[in-house]
Amino acid sequence: MVTMIDYQQERIARVNGIDINYDTFGNANNPPVLLIMGLATQMIFWHRHFCEQLAARGFYVIRFDNRDIGKSSHLHHLPVPNLLSAVGQSLFGRTFEVPYMLEDMADDALQLLKHLNIDKAHIVGASMGGMIAQLMAIKSPSSLHSLTSIMSTTGDRSLAKPKKQVMLQFIQPMPRDPEGYIKRVISMWKLLHGTHYDFEEPQMRDLISQAYHRGYYPSGVVRQLSAILAAPDRTAKLRQLNVPSLVLHGEDDVLVPLPCGIATAEAIPNAKLVTYPGMGHTFPTQLWAPIIYEIDALAKMGT
Repeated sequence: MVTMIDYQQERIARVNGIDINYDTFGNANNPPVLLIMGLATQMIFWHRHFCEQLAARGFYVIRFDNRDIGKSSHLHHLPVPNLLSAVGQSLFGRTFEVPYMLEDMADDALQLLKHLNIDKAHIVGASMGGMIAQLMAIKSPSSLHSLTSIMSTTGDRSLAKPKKQVMLQFIQPMPRDPEGYIKRVISMWKLLHGTHYDFEEPQMRDLISQAYHRGYYPSGVVRQLSAILAAPDRTAKLRQLNVPSLVLHGEDDVLVPLPCGIATAEAIPNAKLVTYPGMGHTFPTQLWAPIIYEIDALAKMGT
């Protein structure tokens, strides 16, 4: 028997001085799970079917567009950093000015929970979203039932770096026409996905096309990346956490290599580490069920 999942369509919350676009799956009386996506990636990349399967486990699932992307506020009034300069400053461990920090993005998410009258939630973040989730736990541990950090890192600059060909993809200007954009982003996702699991190109092409038309905004991506590059090491603060935590990581991740996930799990007291052979820096459909199982198991322990 197929269970119908309640869906509440996209809407805007005015929080932290900006508009945050979000939608929800499941019964609002169920334990809430907030999903936070990564750099340059809109909320729709938490695939609708993934959200429905998570909601079917008895959760109220919330996904949202981070600031400067998708249908959330595009912060046109803020400067666009010089990306090459930011990369260079970050590599040498120097501090530099950015329009906003990852802490501000963590505040966005915390304020969204408050807007929804949610005192405490299970927080799940992927890549940059994992960094934001970690900061939510650091800033407001009482707001978390549990923390799941996926294919993310602590901000320790001594850890393994992305492959060179991956960084080159990220710092090159993106085509502005739809077809050029889709072609370029498909090639980037293939690189991040790896070769172990089949790359579902039609599904990915559809998502990338939706993202382009929902809110393509390259200046916002530069500001987000600058916030990542300027972020200080979170290791010491992660060691002080007392939140049930899970770290998931692909063993073939070329953007945030596996040692970054291992370091995250080692930093957070009693965190469980689960790694997946063949998984790169994407969510292969074949791994949805085991990933959802781990999030569910942690949530049952953390509620």
